[in-house]
Amino acid sequence: MEQHNAPAPTAGTTEIPGIVRPILSAVIAVLNEAPNIEAVAEECLRDLAAAGPFEVVFVDDGSTDETAQIIAALARRHPEIRLVRHDRRCGKSQAVRTGVLAARGLWIGTLDGDGQNAPGDLVAMLALAQAAPGEAPLVAGIRVRRDDPWPRLVATRLANGFRAAVLGDRCPDTGCGVKLFRREDFLKLPCFEGMHRFLPALFQAYGHPLINHPVRHQARVHGVSKYTNLGRALVGVGDMLGVIWLKSRTEAPRVSTDLDGAVG
Repeated sequence: MEQHNAPAPTAGTTEIPGIVRPILSAVIAVLNEAPNIEAVAEECLRDLAAAGPFEVVFVDDGSTDETAQIIAALARRHPEIRLVRHDRRCGKSQAVRTGVLAARGLWIGTLDGDGQNAPGDLVAMLALAQAAPGEAPLVAGIRVRRDDPWPRLVATRLANGFRAAVLGDRCPDTGCGVKLFRREDFLKLPCFEGMHRFLPALFQAYGHPLINHPVRHQARVHGVSKYTNLGRALVGVGDMLGVIWLKSRTEAPRVSTDLDGAVG
């Protein structure tokens, strides 16, 4: 795994001497998205500054085109941009986890690398998360008007309805790539390929509230999706069975640090 434009953090911490810790780390998993990278990076640099100190962590999941080279060139010009590389394709969920592990921010916002998400939505989602009482929430983006071909829209609606009925996760669009959560909370979740589609159910199983927030959705300008409707459905059924099992075996306690009640 190769990392550009930032020294590696010491074990067990995201603090790096001399560098201000970002409030928000945008993590973007990419695979063969060379034509889209510059536009995505430019939009992030322009829109995320409103959140305060930020960084953009691109995770190249074994691309065979010029994706990594383009990101590396951007990282040399912009200190907010970082590149982490997988030596081979490991899947989106592992790429997201790699990005979260490398990130230095307290809060993580995820985006897709195809240019269909609006990075500025993460600013409003961060404000919602910071204002939420109690346990830190997962803020899930909900695409109010999707700019996708109709077969994908139909397939997604069916899949979302089935998943919501089985898992009861109360999220109408769990496949949306725009999500925001606290770094340390994500790293407590079990990691498996496909977990990114079940984050609302997993976060709630671990005691975190869910906030659904409308986000924008834009047409893909370059390239094609890496998934087919049939392939996504076949894998999704197995993943859902796994999530059902995980939920049934998870008991998240409320942890108190108040010692008064323990003193007799």
